[in-house]
Amino acid sequence: MQAIIETRQLTHTYSQGTPFEHTALDRVDFSAQAGEYLAVIGRTGSGKSTLIQHLNGLLKPTSGQVLFDGADIWEDKSRTRQVRCQVGLVFQYPEYQLFEETVYQDIAFGPKNMGLDGDEVDRRVKQSARFVGLEPGVLEKSPFDLSGGQKRRVAIAGVIAMEPRVLVLDEPTAGLDPSGSARILDNIRTYHQEKNACIILVSHSMEEVAREAERLVVIHKGAVPFSGPPEEVFAHGDELEAMGLGVPAMTRVFARLRSMGVDVPPSVYTIPQAREAILAALHRGPRKAALGLYGERKKEPADMDVSAPPAEFGMEQASSDEKGVR
Repeated sequence: MQAIIETRQLTHTYSQGTPFEHTALDRVDFSAQAGEYLAVIGRTGSGKSTLIQHLNGLLKPTSGQVLFDGADIWEDKSRTRQVRCQVGLVFQYPEYQLFEETVYQDIAFGPKNMGLDGDEVDRRVKQSARFVGLEPGVLEKSPFDLSGGQKRRVAIAGVIAMEPRVLVLDEPTAGLDPSGSARILDNIRTYHQEKNACIILVSHSMEEVAREAERLVVIHKGAVPFSGPPEEVFAHGDELEAMGLGVPAMTRVFARLRSMGVDVPPSVYTIPQAREAILAALHRGPRKAALGLYGERKKEPADMDVSAPPAEFGMEQASSDEKGVR
């Protein structure tokens, strides 16, 4: 299957030819399929932000190619402009980019720049507001009167209103409380499911990407050392720790259980998976699971088989019987 967006031997060097020259990406091959939900993970300075800015033409490669639907996005200016409408990019803290008088006008900014008529703009504004959970009454308010979480949703709605086939989000939950983060991720999931859009989520949260993404792409020092389903990538726990990334808390817990001899699978990285694994271990035998957790222990009186008399009692009984015979 042809990727909807991909890079081939993508290299990007900042300040080329100066003493400050720095290669942020070095011959990176990356691809994403239509309808896929993948996550890009990497520590600060790894090159992940440079990568995503290439996907919609904000940066031009030093060498290599960026392809959308199999064609180079830099083949001509009209092609580049078209791709920028098809690959939506939501930067970190996008609420700082709000500037219109009303929420409606801010969401409508992108569709209007696409040259759409008024009815189509109106449809897209209302639909994108629904995707991100904004009530109709909010549309006529000033975006600056909203809470931080609402501003974030308005900014995401402004990109969604362009109906991109690829939606790239750079740390969309940064700075939000747990309930706000969960709401944003629910909104993204809704757009993914209803539009069959490709979602590329950039995040530092291993728990977040473990729950949301079907595939993980690890960026480290401008290269891609690992790519695959979460269970495959998180199996490289030691290497990820060395890269400053780590693994989800549940993966660490189950690695510890395995080191203690508990028969649990290694590829556990979410709470639902942990629940199923523990129930399966208990189903195989509560005593076996407990021994794996605590090790063999010395038998206490409560563990002894009280149906059989102690050896001493048997000897004393035999002695008494002999005396009775005499």
